[in-house]
Amino acid sequence: MTGLRSSPRLLKCGLVLVDPESGVLRRSVTLQYNPDVLSRTLQLRSTGEGGDRSEALRLTGPPIETIKLDAEIDATDQLEFPNEHPTAFALGIHPQLAALEAIAYPSATSLMANSALAGRGTIELVPFESALTLFVWSAQRILPVRLTELSIVEEAFDQALNPIRAKASLGMRVLSVDDLGFRHKGGSLFMSYLRAKETLVELAPTGSISNLGLGSLP
Repeated sequence: MTGLRSSPRLLKCGLVLVDPESGVLRRSVTLQYNPDVLSRTLQLRSTGEGGDRSEALRLTGPPIETIKLDAEIDATDQLEFPNEHPTAFALGIHPQLAALEAIAYPSATSLMANSALAGRGTIELVPFESALTLFVWSAQRILPVRLTELSIVEEAFDQALNPIRAKASLGMRVLSVDDLGFRHKGGSLFMSYLRAKETLVELAPTGSISNLGLGSLP
């Protein structure tokens, strides 16, 4: 038992929704299990694509970074103890799925407000502003993101057809200062992410061109 108590607590990854103006926390969505695979793609943005030789090495801004992961949600173990987990026993994993899906929806209040404006003859309706979504994967990766894709496969159900096991595939696009600006809370978080990355670069092992079979550059 002593060894178990001294074991480090396993951190979880997840999504945090904050108010884009005040930065106040609205909701935190912690993934039940950390995904085994995290796929990231960086699409570079440069001026050299047009063929101008003088611009070949110039970058126009941060790369477009996209993230994909698969999250597993399972209430099987909780169903064995209904008194300890009454919500799981009554609804399965509906609440967990709803928490993810709600990120993709405008609120019912916003929809009703726009409907009321349309009913009063307002021609131009204000687009819905969602919460600022942060993808958190350790203290080194706190990224402002936009959810671009959410695919859910429900794999098992209880007697009331509540889903009890599912896999959710998330696609996200990192929002940089080009998207949010430097004064936005999300822009500030992106700059912190970029500075942390630059600090990690200094800690990376440095190689030698001799390792590449070169004595000097041609």
